[in-house]
Amino acid sequence: MKGISKALSSIPAIFTFLLSSVQAYGWHDQTHLSVAQAAGFDRWYSAAAPDVAKSKEQFRPAEEKNHYFNNNAGAKVTAGMVMEQAARYNAPDDVEGHLYGAIIGSVRDYRALKATGKYADYPLVFCAHYAGDLSMPLHNTAYDDFNKARHSVNDGVIERNALNNIGYIQRNMYQIRIENDDDLAREIARVAELSRRLGALIRKENRDMTQDEAYTQVIHSASLFRAILVYVGKNPV
Repeated sequence: MKGISKALSSIPAIFTFLLSSVQAYGWHDQTHLSVAQAAGFDRWYSAAAPDVAKSKEQFRPAEEKNHYFNNNAGAKVTAGMVMEQAARYNAPDDVEGHLYGAIIGSVRDYRALKATGKYADYPLVFCAHYAGDLSMPLHNTAYDDFNKARHSVNDGVIERNALNNIGYIQRNMYQIRIENDDDLAREIARVAELSRRLGALIRKENRDMTQDEAYTQVIHSASLFRAILVYVGKNPV
């Protein structure tokens, strides 16, 4: 019995270690689904799948770095930064992450696969997820003590009601025109910079996002992803 008690007592410590030694996820599942559904993606129900893939040990090194950019310098996000990251898509040894380039990379993967005549929607599933992560402020800032302590709470700010408010998100979405990869890079940078600034604000004020702030963020993501769908010729439903 003493051996069992000792083993059980060590579980919280092990669990804490595991949580602190891996990157936190982006928005929780239903929030990701709400972004994709509001954008009119017919595979919206798969938008959380990239986090599932990331949970598998054999996929994690390449996939997890696509979900965030640890902007340790607090630098303004530019289109040039986005395009530079595109070359690092799926790179497992990139310490800071390359979320912005992952959006570009997944769009290019979709187009390349579609050109072969094969089923090509899966890269857009990843793109939908990355576009969602783009508006999560703590995926655009340094992964410091503040980020680690508040990440999960902020991931779930609207998790309980996001799928019940698709209409609200859609009514507040706005039009974005993308005609080439340069336009796409500029729009990614714009949303990322808005997210970075909100991340800096809540860090300065030592607080979590409000529901209003979180909805504003996912509206940016949904608007961007809808524009991406149009750009690649995948008409939103």
